[in-house]
Amino acid sequence: MNPRKPFVVLLVEDEPADAHLVKVALRENRLLVDLHVTCDGVEALQFLRRQEPFAEVPRPNLILLDLNLPRMDGREFLAVVKKDSALADIPVVVLTTSDVERDVVASYQLCAAGYITKPVDMEQFSSAIRSLGNYWFALVRLPESGI
Repeated sequence: MNPRKPFVVLLVEDEPADAHLVKVALRENRLLVDLHVTCDGVEALQFLRRQEPFAEVPRPNLILLDLNLPRMDGREFLAVVKKDSALADIPVVVLTTSDVERDVVASYQLCAAGYITKPVDMEQFSSAIRSLGNYWFALVRLPESGI
C-alpha cells in the first residue's frame, strides 16, 4: 500500500456520538484515514457492494464494526461479508462496547481480524485507536485491491 495514500476505513456504527469519537481519535493521532460511516449492516453491505447511493465509494482497506446495530447486527454482517468471495479479504475489526466472552468468541469464529472493547475514557479510547492505527495502517501489509 502506498503510504502517502489515505487508508480507507469503513466504520459501521449506529451511535453518532461513538462515530464522532472515532473521528476525533483518528484526527488527534494524525492518522491519514479516509473514513466512511454507515449506520447498520444493511447500509454497510450496500456500501461494500457499491449499490446506490454508494456507487462511487472506494473499497475499504479495513472495516471497524460495532456488534449492536439495527436492521442487521454486526454478527450477521460479519457472517455475510466473510462468505462473500468479493469481500472476504477485507479485514474486519470489531469495535464494540460488549466485553462478553461469547461475543468475542463468536466474532473470531466468524473470522473477525480483531476485537476491541471500546474504552469509556476518551484518553484510553484515543490510545486504542492509535494502537489500531499503528498496527493496521503502518505495520500490516494488505493487498491494494480485492482478490
